[in-house]
Amino acid sequence: MAQVAECLREIPGSRHVIRTGDGASNQTLVTADLFEDAVDRALDRMRSLGVANDDVALVRLDSIGPAVAQRPLATVVWTDLLSQAGANARPIARYLVFMVAAGIIAAFGVIYASTTLVVGAMAISPDTLPITAAATALVLRRWKLAGRAVATLIAGLGCACLVGAAMTFGLHTLDLLPTGLGLTQSGFLAGLSTVNVSTPIVAFAAGVAGMLALETRASSAVGVAISVTTIPASAYLGVAAGVGEASKAAGALLVLGVNVAMLLVGGYLTLVTQRALAGRAA
Repeated sequence: MAQVAECLREIPGSRHVIRTGDGASNQTLVTADLFEDAVDRALDRMRSLGVANDDVALVRLDSIGPAVAQRPLATVVWTDLLSQAGANARPIARYLVFMVAAGIIAAFGVIYASTTLVVGAMAISPDTLPITAAATALVLRRWKLAGRAVATLIAGLGCACLVGAAMTFGLHTLDLLPTGLGLTQSGFLAGLSTVNVSTPIVAFAAGVAGMLALETRASSAVGVAISVTTIPASAYLGVAAGVGEASKAAGALLVLGVNVAMLLVGGYLTLVTQRALAGRAA
């Protein structure tokens, strides 16, 4: 472990390297404070020294005070992003439950043209996670991981659509829908079944914001920005299918497809740009 500690001291961006030993168990603990641009380099050194991955732990610390420098745009901890991508690419039950709940709330928002309900659905939708996971995997050329992330995203959006369609069909069959429901093309519903110039631009901007937010652990705050391009269209698709409006359902499917594609492009280009900037700074 003395070699590990010495190796960490030699890495630029490393400080406060401490080695402590336990004579009773013959074990040694090495700790160090690392700037973000030194993390991947330190992990590579640990692996080269034969330190097992299970024996390495990373803890993100938030520093305060006037001496704290701003985080450079090019600074990306790729190991951290890859770890998050692996976790977020799995279609776990909790993720699907959140997507179902978001689909139900957003469907009622479409039925009653309620922006409050739609925004609430966007707030609880976790589709930011597989989208950023897919973008990360594409940049790092982890094709299987990218496939799992996209499949997880499709499964979640599919659940939101299906539950919205089933609920709307049931309400329609029982004659419980509002009188004169026609999926009006005015107000905020207008852009959910027709692709216009704002559709790809908004989705691209949301993809950029979502990726940057994931890197800074602010994804919950920006998750609504990504969901604004997915959940409303998914709910509209489900409601339109539930009442038999095939043309409007097809339009919503096209909007959803364009939005998902541009979200991935935005996230992908953000990481590619950061990697290029880091390469120039090195």
